Amino acid sequence: MKLFKLLLLTLAITGLVSCSKSSDTDTGGGTGSIAAKTELNVAYGADPRQTMDIYLPANRNSATTKVLIYIHGGGWISGDKGDLTAADIDTLKKRIPDYAIFNINYRLAAFPATNTFPAQELDVKAAVEFIFGNRNNYQVSDKFVLMGGSAGGHLALLHAYKYPTPVKIKAVVDFFGPTDMVDLYNNPGSYPAASIALLMNGTPAGNPVLYQQSSPINFVSATTCPTIILQGDMDLLVNATTQSRALQTRLNTAAVVNQYEAYPLLGHGPWDAATNTDAFNKIQVFLAANVQ
Repeated sequence: MKLFKLLLLTLAITGLVSCSKSSDTDTGGGTGSIAAKTELNVAYGADPRQTMDIYLPANRNSATTKVLIYIHGGGWISGDKGDLTAADIDTLKKRIPDYAIFNINYRLAAFPATNTFPAQELDVKAAVEFIFGNRNNYQVSDKFVLMGGSAGGHLALLHAYKYPTPVKIKAVVDFFGPTDMVDLYNNPGSYPAASIALLMNGTPAGNPVLYQQSSPINFVSATTCPTIILQGDMDLLVNATTQSRALQTRLNTAAVVNQYEAYPLLGHGPWDAATNTDAFNKIQVFLAANVQ
């Protein structure tokens, strides 16, 4: 299974619908039914990177059709929604057929000073607001789930925990995303601290507010949404103990529904097909139990 191909390889890291380049495909559906629909490169902002691919299931409706927003990884400086292949999309459609899938791009940082943080955070926020504002057009509900790996996991967690409006996220799926940016700087592993400083416009000492505001772990409360974390214990980029385990501890302290899936012999990637299958089996069960 190719899902999260880039994420598992590297961390280096409302308005009318408008398309910079679009492709709509209607399939299925007969008399009295709503056809499945695909819309590619739908713009949610003015920047060329602010686009998304949309996969709407057949027979969707605004009461029961849930929304999955997928956020790619790449260390905040690389990656693309195209890393989620057609085969990956088909796999998601089969596993969670009652979800509409929104696969988003966002502005990438380029050092020393282009699209540094919080540009990526703000893009995710804009994408969520765009989808929510157009939910009647897409015939989807307000039951939103965020999923991401690595940098995408960080962005999914951050938005889900930090922004309760215009829609409260129902659940978040985190594949080894950084949760504490101060710790990521202080204990960078194989991700250079100097790169973190460029991304964050300074060190934790020099820019403490941005580090605090960019760390999902600081926004955990009793109202935080259910969270499933998937983490390799041998990850040299995102430390399992000081990042994912620390988040789990904070979630437990706040009595937030959560599930931590540790893979003892695995790192940041690549993960093998059997592990990916196990991970998505657990995700499927978790979402079924926690997103009604």
